[in-house]
Amino acid sequence: MKARPVPNLPAAILAAALCITLTPVMASGENAPPLTIDQEGPGPVDSLPLSFYTFDPKEYWREPKDSYWMSFSNWILTQERRQGQRVQSLGEWADRTLSGSTQALPNNESYIRVGFATESEYGDPAQFEPEARFRLDVPTVERKLRLVVESESDELIPLAERRRDRQLTETERSDTQATGALRFISNVGDAINLNNDIGVRLRLPADAFWRATARKRWQTASPWTLAVKQRIYYFHQDGWGARSWFGASRDLGKNWQGLLASEIEWLHSERKFEFSQVLNTYKRLNNRATINPRVGILGESQPNWRHTSVFADMTYRYRLHSDWLFGEIIPALEFPREESFKDRASLILRIELFFSGSISRPY
Repeated sequence: MKARPVPNLPAAILAAALCITLTPVMASGENAPPLTIDQEGPGPVDSLPLSFYTFDPKEYWREPKDSYWMSFSNWILTQERRQGQRVQSLGEWADRTLSGSTQALPNNESYIRVGFATESEYGDPAQFEPEARFRLDVPTVERKLRLVVESESDELIPLAERRRDRQLTETERSDTQATGALRFISNVGDAINLNNDIGVRLRLPADAFWRATARKRWQTASPWTLAVKQRIYYFHQDGWGARSWFGASRDLGKNWQGLLASEIEWLHSERKFEFSQVLNTYKRLNNRATINPRVGILGESQPNWRHTSVFADMTYRYRLHSDWLFGEIIPALEFPREESFKDRASLILRIELFFSGSISRPY
């Protein structure tokens, strides 16, 4: 079956959808105006979802203008379509090959995420850094077995780094190498999800590993929703470890959501615990923008139980175009023990592109 062709829109519509900058949006803090059709006959809104548009109805019928930016933006839009389809085709091919079926399951979660980020700190100019992550997630036999290939492994990333991941650029993150694993999906009773992964780190020499993850989530009689996650893992070269996570979330009112999360991890190779306590709040400002303020404490058990850092940040995330082009602004403040708890401020500006196939695209 052939994919539905992309509607033949005027060039001005594609340019207006992409040529949105972060500055005026944050300055105004206002939602996009309501979309209506004041023209006779069908308009472009009839064939595309409302979330596609970020401009006034009167701009639907403007004459296109040729420019360098028009050519560049059209090239970007074309690349998303082409590369997203290639990611989907790769996942479907691997799915059919491993399962022995002629059809691929529709819940393929493969993606490629690339971006560019700049970071500015006290006394340091902004530094421009490219970023890239990927996942090949392939459902296979009766949805009980998956092939998971990822660009990084959480088990080999320090807890403090995982909690502050969005504040960091690529050069500040740990290099864990890509991993490939077969994931066996099962249930314990009616409520606990249990996954067992067997795989290797994709490097020379290869490093075999095993990990088991159990999850449970339940709604209490109060407004709180509780969740727990337990993981045990073993790497042939790095030894074994365990991680326990507990979270309690609830509606805070006025479209605000809150999450209080605690995590503790045992590092057998270093004979110590690491822990974190994070208060995470979230609000969707409109159909394109979200805001995510956080406050957290990080700590360790050696040489004694103590906190190693206190941090606060706020992530403003804006969907620049469709469902694959995003921008972020993240001001952050950290007080690390290694610097005698002296304040260290930073500002991250990030652009991210997601290339991911979808069985049924919204448009």
